[in-house]
Amino acid sequence: MLDCAQLTAEDTVVEIGPGLGTLTEMLANRVRRVIAIEIDSNLYQRLRSRLSLSYDNLTLIEGDALQFDYGGIERFKVVSNIPYSLTTPLIFKILEEAKGLQSMTLMLQKEVAQRITAHKGSKQYSVLTLMVQYRSSTNLNFIVPRTFFRPPPKVDSAVVSFVALATPAVVVSNEESFFKVIRTSFLKRRKTIANNLKAYDINIKDILSDIGIDPMTRAERLSLEDFARITQSLAQRRHNDP
Repeated sequence: MLDCAQLTAEDTVVEIGPGLGTLTEMLANRVRRVIAIEIDSNLYQRLRSRLSLSYDNLTLIEGDALQFDYGGIERFKVVSNIPYSLTTPLIFKILEEAKGLQSMTLMLQKEVAQRITAHKGSKQYSVLTLMVQYRSSTNLNFIVPRTFFRPPPKVDSAVVSFVALATPAVVVSNEESFFKVIRTSFLKRRKTIANNLKAYDINIKDILSDIGIDPMTRAERLSLEDFARITQSLAQRRHNDP
Protein backbone atom coordinates (compact mmCIF):
# COMPACT_ATOMS: atom_id res chain seq x y z
CA MET A 1 0.00 0.00 0.00
CA LEU A 2 2.78 2.41 0.87
CA ASP A 3 4.51 1.78 -2.45
CA CYS A 4 1.25 2.26 -4.38
CA ALA A 5 0.66 5.57 -2.60
CA GLN A 6 3.94 6.97 -4.03
CA LEU A 7 4.69 8.87 -0.84
CA THR A 8 7.40 11.46 -0.40
CA ALA A 9 9.04 12.90 2.68
CA GLU A 10 7.09 16.16 2.14
CA ASP A 11 3.61 14.60 2.08
CA THR A 12 0.74 15.06 4.49
CA VAL A 13 -1.22 11.83 4.85
CA VAL A 14 -4.66 11.22 6.35
CA GLU A 15 -5.35 7.77 7.74
CA ILE A 16 -8.92 6.79 8.59
CA GLY A 17 -9.48 4.10 11.18
CA PRO A 18 -5.86 3.52 12.27
CA GLY A 19 -6.86 0.77 14.70
CA LEU A 20 -3.76 -0.51 16.51
CA GLY A 21 -1.49 1.83 14.56
CA THR A 22 0.59 -0.57 12.47
CA LEU A 23 0.12 1.38 9.24
CA THR A 24 0.16 4.66 11.17
CA GLU A 25 3.67 4.05 12.43
CA MET A 26 4.95 3.11 8.97
CA LEU A 27 3.41 6.28 7.55
CA ALA A 28 4.93 8.46 10.27
CA ASN A 29 8.37 7.10 9.39
CA ARG A 30 7.95 8.09 5.73
CA VAL A 31 6.11 11.40 5.48
CA ARG A 32 6.17 14.92 6.91
CA ARG A 33 2.80 14.73 8.70
CA VAL A 34 0.19 12.07 9.51
CA ILE A 35 -3.38 12.87 10.58
CA ALA A 36 -5.03 9.74 11.97
CA ILE A 37 -8.79 9.78 12.66
CA GLU A 38 -10.13 7.15 15.07
CA ILE A 39 -13.75 6.98 16.25
CA ASP A 40 -13.20 4.26 18.86
CA SER A 41 -12.28 5.86 22.21
CA ASN A 42 -10.39 2.83 23.50
CA LEU A 43 -8.29 2.52 20.35
CA TYR A 44 -7.68 6.27 20.36
CA GLN A 45 -6.33 6.12 23.92
CA ARG A 46 -4.12 3.14 23.06
CA LEU A 47 -2.73 4.98 20.04
CA ARG A 48 -1.98 8.06 22.14
CA SER A 49 -0.15 5.98 24.71
CA ARG A 50 1.85 4.03 22.16
CA LEU A 51 2.66 6.57 19.45
CA SER A 52 2.14 10.19 20.47
CA LEU A 53 5.39 10.58 22.37
CA SER A 54 7.41 8.78 19.69
CA TYR A 55 6.25 10.79 16.66
CA ASP A 56 5.98 14.57 16.72
CA ASN A 57 4.67 14.52 13.14
CA LEU A 58 1.56 12.54 14.15
CA THR A 59 -1.78 14.22 14.90
CA LEU A 60 -4.34 11.87 16.46
CA ILE A 61 -7.99 12.88 16.22
CA GLU A 62 -10.78 11.17 18.11
CA GLY A 63 -13.84 11.56 15.94
CA ASP A 64 -16.04 10.45 13.07
CA ALA A 65 -14.30 10.47 9.68
CA LEU A 66 -17.66 11.23 8.03
CA GLN A 67 -17.87 14.48 10.03
CA PHE A 68 -14.25 15.57 9.65
CA ASP A 69 -13.50 18.75 7.66
CA TYR A 70 -11.12 17.57 4.92
CA GLY A 71 -11.44 20.94 3.23
CA GLY A 72 -9.24 22.41 5.95
CA ILE A 73 -6.14 20.51 4.76
CA GLU A 74 -4.25 22.24 1.98
CA ARG A 75 -2.60 19.29 0.20
CA PHE A 76 -2.84 15.70 1.32
CA LYS A 77 -3.06 12.04 0.43
CA VAL A 78 -5.24 9.40 2.04
CA VAL A 79 -3.75 6.00 2.85
CA SER A 80 -6.08 3.77 4.78
CA ASN A 81 -7.74 0.45 5.38
CA ILE A 82 -11.14 2.06 5.82
CA PRO A 83 -14.10 0.42 7.56
CA TYR A 84 -15.95 -1.36 4.74
CA SER A 85 -19.35 -0.15 5.97
CA LEU A 86 -18.25 3.45 5.34
CA THR A 87 -16.66 2.90 1.94
CA THR A 88 -19.12 4.67 -0.38
CA PRO A 89 -20.13 7.68 1.74
CA LEU A 90 -16.54 8.28 2.83
CA ILE A 91 -15.12 8.18 -0.70
CA PHE A 92 -17.83 10.51 -1.97
CA LYS A 93 -17.35 12.95 0.91
CA ILE A 94 -13.60 13.23 0.38
CA LEU A 95 -13.78 13.47 -3.42
CA GLU A 96 -16.50 16.12 -3.29
CA GLU A 97 -15.31 18.28 -0.39
CA ALA A 98 -11.52 18.02 -0.21
CA LYS A 99 -10.06 20.56 -2.62
CA GLY A 100 -6.56 19.71 -1.42
CA LEU A 101 -6.84 15.99 -2.11
CA GLN A 102 -4.02 14.61 -4.24
CA SER A 103 -4.70 10.88 -4.09
CA MET A 104 -6.18 8.04 -2.07
CA THR A 105 -4.80 4.54 -1.60
CA LEU A 106 -7.47 2.43 0.06
CA MET A 107 -8.00 -1.18 0.99
CA LEU A 108 -11.59 -2.03 0.08
CA GLN A 109 -13.84 -5.03 -0.20
CA LYS A 110 -12.83 -6.79 -3.44
CA GLU A 111 -16.28 -6.56 -5.05
CA VAL A 112 -16.51 -2.82 -4.33
CA ALA A 113 -12.99 -2.29 -5.68
CA GLN A 114 -13.95 -4.07 -8.90
CA ARG A 115 -17.03 -1.87 -9.31
CA ILE A 116 -15.05 1.31 -8.72
CA THR A 117 -12.40 0.41 -11.30
CA ALA A 118 -14.72 -1.28 -13.82
CA HIS A 119 -14.59 -0.61 -17.55
CA LYS A 120 -17.55 0.31 -19.72
CA GLY A 121 -19.45 -2.78 -20.85
CA SER A 122 -18.51 -5.00 -17.91
CA LYS A 123 -20.93 -6.44 -15.37
CA GLN A 124 -19.25 -4.45 -12.58
CA TYR A 125 -19.72 -1.11 -14.41
CA SER A 126 -22.24 0.83 -12.32
CA VAL A 127 -23.42 4.10 -10.84
CA LEU A 128 -20.55 3.86 -8.34
CA THR A 129 -18.02 3.52 -11.18
CA LEU A 130 -19.24 6.64 -12.92
CA MET A 131 -19.62 8.80 -9.82
CA VAL A 132 -16.09 7.99 -8.63
CA GLN A 133 -14.49 8.33 -12.05
CA TYR A 134 -16.15 11.72 -12.51
CA ARG A 135 -13.69 13.12 -9.95
CA SER A 136 -10.74 10.71 -10.06
CA SER A 137 -8.79 8.21 -12.12
CA THR A 138 -8.65 4.79 -10.50
CA ASN A 139 -6.57 1.63 -10.58
CA LEU A 140 -6.95 -1.73 -8.83
CA ASN A 141 -3.41 -2.49 -7.66
CA PHE A 142 -3.66 -5.94 -6.10
CA ILE A 143 -5.95 -8.41 -4.36
CA VAL A 144 -5.58 -9.22 -0.65
CA PRO A 145 -7.01 -12.70 0.09
CA ARG A 146 -9.10 -13.12 3.22
CA THR A 147 -6.59 -15.70 4.46
CA PHE A 148 -4.09 -12.88 5.09
CA PHE A 149 -6.14 -11.75 8.09
CA ARG A 150 -6.63 -13.24 11.54
CA PRO A 151 -9.42 -14.02 12.06
CA PRO A 152 -10.20 -14.24 8.32
CA PRO A 153 -13.20 -12.13 7.19
CA LYS A 154 -15.90 -13.46 4.86
CA VAL A 155 -14.67 -11.42 1.88
CA ASP A 156 -11.44 -10.79 -0.03
CA SER A 157 -10.02 -7.29 -0.21
CA ALA A 158 -8.21 -5.18 -2.79
CA VAL A 159 -6.05 -2.06 -2.77
CA VAL A 160 -7.24 0.71 -5.09
CA SER A 161 -5.50 3.95 -6.03
CA PHE A 162 -7.49 7.11 -6.76
CA VAL A 163 -5.77 10.13 -8.32
CA ALA A 164 -7.86 13.27 -7.84
CA LEU A 165 -8.62 15.17 -11.04
CA ALA A 166 -7.97 18.91 -11.11
CA THR A 167 -11.33 19.33 -12.83
CA PRO A 168 -14.15 16.80 -13.30
CA ALA A 169 -13.73 14.29 -16.12
CA VAL A 170 -16.63 15.83 -18.07
CA VAL A 171 -18.21 19.27 -18.13
CA VAL A 172 -21.81 19.44 -16.92
CA SER A 173 -23.92 22.47 -16.08
CA ASN A 174 -25.77 20.78 -13.23
CA GLU A 175 -24.11 17.95 -11.29
CA GLU A 176 -27.28 17.01 -9.44
CA SER A 177 -29.15 16.48 -12.72
CA PHE A 178 -26.18 14.62 -14.19
CA PHE A 179 -25.99 12.13 -11.31
CA LYS A 180 -29.79 11.72 -11.33
CA VAL A 181 -29.69 10.75 -15.02
CA ILE A 182 -26.95 8.21 -14.27
CA ARG A 183 -28.84 6.69 -11.35
CA THR A 184 -32.09 6.52 -13.34
CA SER A 185 -30.31 4.89 -16.27
CA PHE A 186 -29.13 2.03 -14.05
CA LEU A 187 -32.42 1.50 -12.20
CA LYS A 188 -33.06 -1.72 -14.09
CA ARG A 189 -29.89 -3.03 -15.72
CA ARG A 190 -31.75 -5.36 -18.06
CA LYS A 191 -33.77 -2.52 -19.53
CA THR A 192 -32.61 -0.29 -22.36
CA ILE A 193 -31.50 3.27 -21.75
CA ALA A 194 -34.68 4.53 -23.42
CA ASN A 195 -36.92 2.48 -21.14
CA ASN A 196 -35.16 3.62 -18.00
CA LEU A 197 -35.28 7.29 -19.07
CA LYS A 198 -38.79 7.35 -20.56
CA ALA A 199 -40.15 9.22 -17.53
CA TYR A 200 -38.02 12.20 -18.55
CA ASP A 201 -39.65 12.70 -21.95
CA ILE A 202 -42.11 10.77 -24.11
CA ASN A 203 -39.79 11.39 -27.05
CA ILE A 204 -36.70 10.02 -25.31
CA LYS A 205 -35.89 7.67 -28.20
CA ASP A 206 -35.73 10.60 -30.63
CA ILE A 207 -33.65 12.65 -28.18
CA LEU A 208 -31.13 9.82 -27.81
CA SER A 209 -30.96 9.17 -31.55
CA ASP A 210 -30.35 12.87 -32.24
CA ILE A 211 -27.15 12.78 -30.15
CA GLY A 212 -25.94 9.51 -31.65
CA ILE A 213 -26.91 7.13 -28.85
CA ASP A 214 -28.79 3.94 -29.70
CA PRO A 215 -32.02 3.99 -27.63
CA MET A 216 -31.85 0.19 -27.41
CA THR A 217 -28.45 0.12 -25.69
CA ARG A 218 -28.08 -0.45 -21.95
CA ALA A 219 -26.58 1.93 -19.42
CA GLU A 220 -23.48 -0.22 -18.90
CA ARG A 221 -22.48 0.48 -22.51
CA LEU A 222 -22.38 4.25 -22.07
CA SER A 223 -19.49 6.45 -20.98
CA LEU A 224 -19.36 9.51 -18.74
CA GLU A 225 -19.33 11.62 -21.89
CA ASP A 226 -22.49 9.90 -23.12
CA PHE A 227 -24.32 10.62 -19.88
CA ALA A 228 -23.17 14.24 -19.98
CA ARG A 229 -24.61 14.60 -23.49
CA ILE A 230 -27.89 12.99 -22.44
CA THR A 231 -28.17 15.33 -19.45
CA GLN A 232 -27.49 18.37 -21.64
CA SER A 233 -30.02 17.30 -24.27
CA LEU A 234 -32.75 16.72 -21.68
CA ALA A 235 -32.05 20.12 -20.12
CA GLN A 236 -32.24 21.84 -23.53
CA ARG A 237 -35.49 20.03 -24.27
CA ARG A 238 -37.08 21.27 -21.04
CA HIS A 239 -35.81 24.78 -21.72
CA ASN A 240 -37.24 24.83 -25.23
CA ASP A 241 -40.62 23.41 -24.27
CA PRO A 242 -43.31 26.08 -23.85
